[in-house]
Amino acid sequence: MINTDTRQVETLSVVKMDDEVCAKVQDQVAIEEPLEIQVTYSSPTGRLQKAVAITMRTPGYDEELAAGFLFTEGVIKNLDAIESFKQSKADQNQVQVILKENIIPELQQASRQFYTTSSCGICGKASIEAIKVPAQFENGKKEFIIDASVVYSLSGSMSKAQSIFHQTGGLHAAALFSLGGTLMMLREDIGRHNAVDKIIGASYLSGALPSDESILFLSGRAGFELIQKAAMAGIPVVVAVGAPSSLAVEMANEAGITLIGFLRGTRFNIYSGKQRIRIS
Repeated sequence: MINTDTRQVETLSVVKMDDEVCAKVQDQVAIEEPLEIQVTYSSPTGRLQKAVAITMRTPGYDEELAAGFLFTEGVIKNLDAIESFKQSKADQNQVQVILKENIIPELQQASRQFYTTSSCGICGKASIEAIKVPAQFENGKKEFIIDASVVYSLSGSMSKAQSIFHQTGGLHAAALFSLGGTLMMLREDIGRHNAVDKIIGASYLSGALPSDESILFLSGRAGFELIQKAAMAGIPVVVAVGAPSSLAVEMANEAGITLIGFLRGTRFNIYSGKQRIRIS
């Protein structure tokens, strides 16, 4: 899908300090705006339209973001549930997802977004059961081996493709690689969850799910919800520059995902699925 929204970077006049010397300079910052995701669907009384969520995002690839969000959050489960999208030029911060006839969204799943997972002190199996969404695909079925040299190469390949990050220094990125290390897709966003949803949404809309022969690379840490989104898309390998959480490791083990964190040059930690990585 082509990105038709160029509102991703804003140039501002700022005061720059350098060793107690100040000067007015031009600086580029990443744009952050809300996106309201609405769903139109069939009901016994006719077509209904409801707002499902509001997410703060960097404009661009909004249809991918909406599709990825609805699928990874379990609001839609059919791989061909979406009929079309509507996004007014007058209000580009609202996207309407029109579902096909007789497709009923699981709107109660959207409420999971209000469940705080990063710092609320929850832990253990009961917490995972309370917030996880059942995945449609099984990750542990395909057998393959990835050479460690492929893992080493991912960070450099993604960095070269992060055009907006190089302008602003203020965006997260998610990238989809082949098992051989070829970059297939990259998305940048102010929110790490949005970047992953855009990746998965693009795969959903192109009929490429499950993405069971791919590696998801994350520019930051690997939280529980990002691993769950990978599981929903059938992605078998997740590599992150930063650290995973305990719930992320538990989710990866449960879903059959190979999880790698702290990738730095030729160093990384394997938290689950080490049988898929060949160390020379």
